Amino acid sequence: MKLAITATLAASVAAFAPSKVAQTSTALNAFDGELGVQPPLGLFDPLGLLDDADQERFDRLRYVEVKHGRIAQLAFLGNIITRAGVHLPGDIDTAGTSFDSIPDGWAAVGAIPSAGLAQIVLFVGFLELGVMKDVTGEAEFPGDFRNGALDFGWDTFDEETKLSKRGIELNNGRAAMMGILGLMVHEQLGTEIPIVGQM
Repeated sequence: MKLAITATLAASVAAFAPSKVAQTSTALNAFDGELGVQPPLGLFDPLGLLDDADQERFDRLRYVEVKHGRIAQLAFLGNIITRAGVHLPGDIDTAGTSFDSIPDGWAAVGAIPSAGLAQIVLFVGFLELGVMKDVTGEAEFPGDFRNGALDFGWDTFDEETKLSKRGIELNNGRAAMMGILGLMVHEQLGTEIPIVGQM
């Protein structure tokens, strides 16, 4: 027991020891000026996905990051809202299964009728293949799905404001990805979280 405590203390002290700053590769340096590269991490690529990558590969990975961030924001908000007791009114199927009777979190997957799950999968597939992409080729950046129709005032912003808003979306998506992961882990552990309550 004493050995385990000593090893833990030694490891925690080593975390605060000064370390030599590693040189980054030239492939990573090519993306240092991209949106989302910010202190204290700079360009964070621990898996080496950008080693020998070109701008097209970087844009593809950024598109995927933005998409997953948007999905995670919806998932996190949906998880919190349903745990707060807010559900759609009515029934989810013709058998009379109400939305209120569907449990929260992972338990909902087993409680939703199979036809309902099939509808969800088909709807998400339709969005993925037909809607949520740059159809017109007018995208200004990876993840721009306005397609010349939706604007919400985007074209009235100056370049600095556009970069700021894109950075905010990117960071909120990153936080939501960590947030929904945390909620899923805590649900499996069966712990209680402030505000959310018993998982």
